[in-house]
Amino acid sequence: MEKAKGVMDDSGTVESSAGLLPEQYSKRPAWGNKLQYILAQVGFSVGLGNVWRFPYLCHQNGGGAFLLLYFILLVIIGIPLFLLELAAGQSIRQGSIGVWKHINPRLAGIGFASCVVCSFVSLYYNVIIGWSLFYLGNSFQYPLPWESCPFLPNRTTEVVPECAMSSSTTYFWYRTALNITDAIEDNGGMNTNMIICLFVAWLIVCLAMIKGIKSSGKVMYFSSVFPYVVLLCFLVRGLTLEGSMDGVRYMFIPKLEIWGDIRVWRQAATQVFFALGLGFGSVIAYSSYNNRNNNCHFDAYLVSSINFFTS
Repeated sequence: MEKAKGVMDDSGTVESSAGLLPEQYSKRPAWGNKLQYILAQVGFSVGLGNVWRFPYLCHQNGGGAFLLLYFILLVIIGIPLFLLELAAGQSIRQGSIGVWKHINPRLAGIGFASCVVCSFVSLYYNVIIGWSLFYLGNSFQYPLPWESCPFLPNRTTEVVPECAMSSSTTYFWYRTALNITDAIEDNGGMNTNMIICLFVAWLIVCLAMIKGIKSSGKVMYFSSVFPYVVLLCFLVRGLTLEGSMDGVRYMFIPKLEIWGDIRVWRQAATQVFFALGLGFGSVIAYSSYNNRNNNCHFDAYLVSSINFFTS
């Protein structure tokens, strides 16, 4: 069978005779090694969706039954779509906008839409990071400021009534961290401490991305591994709590009758998309820095498996 010959146009682009995949003479940046790429994909897919959202949904929707349903939908829907995004980015070697524009110029809007979605997600994710930094700073105090209710001014025995009616942790969250007001008409002024934490959160993101994958690739060694250290601490702490074994049994003993509720199927499918980051364009962007002969099948199975077992 005769090999296809390349044809160069005026823009310096080589196209095969089949006219499928353009190859730019200007080299696209590449990951330093395969580990950086895997950590980037794992770091993107493993996050609040696994630590926060998945346990909540699993407890709300039957424990083991939801876990089994999530696994089934992950295999049927999640992994194929994840592999499709990996292959598209790796073969075309462009970001989300470029990939959709290459498929069909009329589909470029999908790429722009994914960028807009990522922008909105980054806004509230950095707010959560700001909250985390605020609690991290306050955790160096002893005793912890949310351990007990504060006393009334100029009194040593009577605590704040609002705190006594709720709890010390709730009071600290609403009155100290968020500093919320009683009515929406009262803005309460600027929350200086939280503004500083939010600024630091955005500064960290900018420093990690300022040089593209040359800087973000090195950050992955910490940002992708450290959450597992935190998860290990949560696991040890959770297993030492009273009634932990009851929760484990509820988690792994399925009640399949809950599958009759279409809402459970919808939430499990939503979690698959949310956990793997499908449709955001980031998976495509990360894989576009790989060589075209990279084994993306292995990457899809590996990242999906890590994501599932992390949840």
